Amino acid sequence: MGSGIARVAAAAGHDVIIADAVAGATQRSQANLAKTMDREVDKGRYSRDAADEVMSRIKYHWEPIGDDLSPFRHCGLVIEAIVEDLETKRTLFRRLENVVTADAILATNTSSLSVASIASACEVSGRVVGIHFFNPAPLMPLVEVIPWLGGEMTIAPAAYALMKQWNKTPVLATDTPGFIVNRIARPFYGESLRLLDEGVADIATIDWAMKTFGKFRMGPFELMDFIGNDVNYAVTRSVFEAMFFDPRYKPSLTQKRLIESGFFGKKTGRGYYDYRAGAVVPVPSQDEALGRQMFDRVLAMLINEAVDAVFMGVASPEDVDLAMTKGVNYPKGLLAWANEIGLDTVLGRLQALYDEYGEDRYRPSPLLRRMVRDKQRFFA
Repeated sequence: MGSGIARVAAAAGHDVIIADAVAGATQRSQANLAKTMDREVDKGRYSRDAADEVMSRIKYHWEPIGDDLSPFRHCGLVIEAIVEDLETKRTLFRRLENVVTADAILATNTSSLSVASIASACEVSGRVVGIHFFNPAPLMPLVEVIPWLGGEMTIAPAAYALMKQWNKTPVLATDTPGFIVNRIARPFYGESLRLLDEGVADIATIDWAMKTFGKFRMGPFELMDFIGNDVNYAVTRSVFEAMFFDPRYKPSLTQKRLIESGFFGKKTGRGYYDYRAGAVVPVPSQDEALGRQMFDRVLAMLINEAVDAVFMGVASPEDVDLAMTKGVNYPKGLLAWANEIGLDTVLGRLQALYDEYGEDRYRPSPLLRRMVRDKQRFFA
C-alpha cells in the first residue's frame, strides 16, 4: 500500500521518500515499483521516459527506519501505511511530530481505527488527518478524507484538494468506525456468512447468487479470500467493538475458525475455497428462486447500512454512493439502487427479517422508515 501511494504522489509530480521499519522492505518496494512501471510501459500507459521520470522522484531509505525518522524532516506531508495497530500508529506519530516541520501534515491511511485516537498521541495534534486509500492505490480512484474533532479547519480541505490534484476521487467521512466503505460493506460479508451459517446455501451458491443477480464482480467468499480472511475478520471485529458491539456488525464464528486454522485465503492456498493444485472447484446449485432470495436479503442489509450512514451523518448521500462504486466497485450506488427497487420494498424485506429473527441486527434505519412514510427518494 505504501509503495502504491508513493507512486501516485510521484506521478502527480511530487518528490517522495519511502522508509520502513522492516529490513529489506524498501528494497522490495523499489523492485516491485520498477516491475510495475515496466508493465505500464509495455501496456502503453506510460512512455519509457515518463515512467523513468516518475521513478526518479521516488527516493528510498535503505536501512530499517528504527528510531531515526530524520529522512522525513523536510516532508510537507507524511502518510503512514503501517500495521493496523493503534498503539503502533500512535507511537509513530508521536515520534514523527518531533522531526517534521511545524507546517507538515501527518496523515494516517488507517482503514478502520479512530483518527482521533491516533492524533491525540501528538502534542500538536491539529495537523493530523485521515487519508484512506484503497488497494491497489494507483488503480483504485477512491480516497476517504477523514477530519477529526480536534483537527485544524484547513487541514481536511487541503487534503481533499490534494487528492483531486492526484487525480483521485475524494469523499469526506466523519471519524466513525469503518468510515464509509468499511462500515457500509460489512453486510456483504456478514450477511453472506449468516446465510452460510444457517445452512441456506453453500459458499459457491451464495457467490453465484451475488454475481448473477447483483452483477457484483466477485462473490463475498471469493472477495474475502482475495482480501485475506485475517484482514477481513480484523476489520469486522474492529468495527463491531468500536460500535459498542452493535449486532449488525457481529463477526462470524465460521470465519474465526477459518483463521484459527490458518486458512487466510489465496495467500495461504486455502480459505473458503481450496486454491491448491488439484483441488476440486465447487459447483453452485443454480436455483434461481433461492439465489434471488439470498441476493434480496444481502442487498436489503447493504442498503439499510448505507441509509443509516446518511442518517448518522457519516457522509452525504452523494459521497456514500460515490464511495461504494469507486471504492469497492459496486455495480450501482446503494442509495440509487434503493430508489430503483423502491424504499418501501427494502423496508418490507428488512421488517420481515426483523419480525422473523427478533434480532436488532435487522432493525430498519429510522431514516428509511421516515422516507417511506413521507414518500421521499434519495437525490430527488
